Amino acid sequence: MLPNELTESDTSNRRSFIQKTGLLLGGAALLNIPAISIAQKISNKFETYTVQNIIDLIIKEAKLSPFKDTVDNIKAGSADQIVTGIISTMFPTVAIIEEAVKLKANLIIAHEPTFYSAVDNLAKQETNAMIQKKQALLKEHGITVWRFHDYSHFMQPDMISQGVKKKMGWESYQKKGEPLIKIPAISLEKLIQSFKKNLSIQHLRAIGDLKQTCSNISLLPGAWGEQAHINAIEKNKPDVLVIGELVEWETAEYVRDARKMGSNIALIILGHSVSEEPGMELFVQWLTPKLPGLPITHIASGDPFLWI
Repeated sequence: MLPNELTESDTSNRRSFIQKTGLLLGGAALLNIPAISIAQKISNKFETYTVQNIIDLIIKEAKLSPFKDTVDNIKAGSADQIVTGIISTMFPTVAIIEEAVKLKANLIIAHEPTFYSAVDNLAKQETNAMIQKKQALLKEHGITVWRFHDYSHFMQPDMISQGVKKKMGWESYQKKGEPLIKIPAISLEKLIQSFKKNLSIQHLRAIGDLKQTCSNISLLPGAWGEQAHINAIEKNKPDVLVIGELVEWETAEYVRDARKMGSNIALIILGHSVSEEPGMELFVQWLTPKLPGLPITHIASGDPFLWI
């Protein structure tokens, strides 16, 4: 319906509203209360938040103190911007920015970098056309991007790992302080199928015997690096190391040689984005009750690869 296409019922309802509002404001005058203060209370149904308000709230609610050295800072936009809506995601891709525009959300909270390097180094921005285009797109739509990486991993429990365990139904299988998730015995093949189903992964990679039994899991979603991978194998002796991504000539070759030398260690590679996405989805469930009335949506940035 266009604004000027009002029915008789619409007109009557609007007239009634104006009359009631007039009585309310008139009563305010009699009580010597400025009418504008009541109007503000009517229009400001929910509290407004700046980007910085929300960052501060997240750190406080996570029971952490601000980190001096961290990648968790604003990558584009302004800390003073009033937030109209929040998008949570893994990577703030161009597609995610477009979805934010559709939803009228002007704050993207992303787990991973915006500008294609670990610390979002913009030293080459003057000669990098893609960085310039992405910055221009964010500026055009007034969108601020804040990275939520270090704080998420320092939460107790780790927000990202907890998201994966929740999706897998493993929340009760890891005791506090223990490095391994101890699940009921399952074959490597069935474990792989469970990851594909519960995390909505179309394809993943593995090293090992599909028939071997798995019970003790070392879970390192995302990109921990080969030293953390190998340390987890050496110290914790898992049946399976489950990771997000790897450098193929490091962890994969270590596992291949270890198996040849008599170890039964298996490796499952989920993919970086899909392995940590459940954590950012859980983050929305955690944050929403703390910001009542503010639209907060998780949108998966997804697997970037075409499997052929």
